[in-house]
Amino acid sequence: MQETSVSDADGLPIVFEGPLAIVGGGVVDPALLVDLARRRVALVGADGGGDAIGAAGLTPAAIIGDLDSLSDRAGWERRTRVIHLAEQETTDFEKALYSTSAPLTTAPGMTGKRLDHTLSALNAMQKFAPGRHLLLVDEVDVALAVVGPFSFRAGKGERVSIYPLAEVSFTRSERLLYPLDGLTLAPGGRLGTSNAGLGGRVEIVPTDETPWLLILDKSHLPALIELLVTR
Repeated sequence: MQETSVSDADGLPIVFEGPLAIVGGGVVDPALLVDLARRRVALVGADGGGDAIGAAGLTPAAIIGDLDSLSDRAGWERRTRVIHLAEQETTDFEKALYSTSAPLTTAPGMTGKRLDHTLSALNAMQKFAPGRHLLLVDEVDVALAVVGPFSFRAGKGERVSIYPLAEVSFTRSERLLYPLDGLTLAPGGRLGTSNAGLGGRVEIVPTDETPWLLILDKSHLPALIELLVTR
């Protein structure tokens, strides 16, 4: 289990020195959780996400939420730290976000099953992105909330989608099939779905620090963790 340190007298937020995965109760691949644990990524359950971690044969560093979806709360309290936050102004994902701190946070199980949960996860990405590196993970994709310029590697013809969380303009891009130079993307307007890499290092430079989503194949997850944990 990842070592934690407490930042204040109330014990919150829990501070993780390495990468963190906040696991939701949506669609979760148990093999992914095992792989993350092997890479020394700490696992925290967002309410019922604790059960998803347990189903993978693992024990979360903590379970955080209003606990209305967690099975056998008493059993979990004998095995790990369970934090009950009764307020209903935020989702369990947001509760876990404001109750933790980490250089990088991945979020499997926050999408699928229910559309309202998926939309709430995207809203949390926009809300928290300015303060921390966040990666949503589903069965197919990884979605990184980006603030400011970003560069990464993508193969020739590999799908690279840029999705605006709010209206965002771009100064330039490098090594994309459809350049973003001078373009403005916005929800309900122009999107950057299904762009593609030209091979090599892709660079995307927005005009300001409005958060936007970079969506890549899930195979990019290990490289993104390695890249972002040191940024």
